[in-house]
Amino acid sequence: MDWQGQKLAEQLMQILLLAFAAIAFVTGYVLASFQLMVLIYAGGVVFTTLVTIPNWPFFNRHPLKWLDPIEAENHPKPEPSENVTSKKKPVKK
Repeated sequence: MDWQGQKLAEQLMQILLLAFAAIAFVTGYVLASFQLMVLIYAGGVVFTTLVTIPNWPFFNRHPLKWLDPIEAENHPKPEPSENVTSKKKPVKK
């Protein structure tokens, strides 16, 4: 899953949970059934889980391009400079 896919999954999760919460509340209020309200919301949570947790192909529309190992060897990591002095505060006695 790429970065845009993670953002999409997060947005889908928020929208779906909010929509199912609203639908569950209205249905439970109109039918005066707390049990039905909880069942509708629980079904929404399960549905949201099935939509957002698996790594579906539409979450990977913008794949990251990784550096090839051969090319990585041509560009070594920068070494930290040894001229850096530590700025310790003097200890007062």
